[in-house]
Amino acid sequence: MNDRPLPPLALLAGGLSTRLRSITTTIPKSMVSVAGVPFIDHQLRLLVRQGIRKVVLCIGYLGEQIESHVGDGARFGCSVFYARDGITLRGTGGAIRNALPLLGDHFFVMYGDSYLPIDFKLVYDGFLSSAMPGLMTVFRNENRWDKSNVAYDQGRILAYDKVNRTPDMQYIDYGLGILSTESFVPWMQTETFDLAAVYSALVRVRRLCGFETLNRFYEIGTPDGLHETDQMLSNIC
Repeated sequence: MNDRPLPPLALLAGGLSTRLRSITTTIPKSMVSVAGVPFIDHQLRLLVRQGIRKVVLCIGYLGEQIESHVGDGARFGCSVFYARDGITLRGTGGAIRNALPLLGDHFFVMYGDSYLPIDFKLVYDGFLSSAMPGLMTVFRNENRWDKSNVAYDQGRILAYDKVNRTPDMQYIDYGLGILSTESFVPWMQTETFDLAAVYSALVRVRRLCGFETLNRFYEIGTPDGLHETDQMLSNIC
């Protein structure tokens, strides 16, 4: 299966970046400097190395700066398209629903503040083998880098909740998923909603498979995370 072309990726880059407000009052989080360049540069280079050739950037807050900087993506080695929130931010789920016409039958989803050293092709193989409409990558976090929110066992997501956490939740949503367009059917008439609602609905009907990675995630959503990711990328660039 590893020779199959990878599907498009929706990159969620439209949030308000409230936890980095001292930095993001005039720039979106994707444009924050990390190891000397905007963070979006690192993400796109990572995606291209992993075999992603089409990226749909879901933009909102100050998104015109991202669009001006990235353009059509040619200089990064990929094709970049844009789904714009408009005046009202749609939430992570609403942003993807808005982008569906650009994404096809199924697609990767990644958060705009994440840097994920994972083999995308293996994740895609896992999705195809599962014959399920959704996949969530998970990492055994045990509340180390953030609050764990997933109960997982042998390829199955047993529970997922970002608010009502339970002791059996030893894993965390790693930040990379694969979803089919059919997963969004219940929300086709809904403008604003969170991606967590889509994942939770799939868990309830046992239609969300899991893929465990042993590689920890990096993020720039918090000051501590930004500092750590800056150090990591500075060492490898």
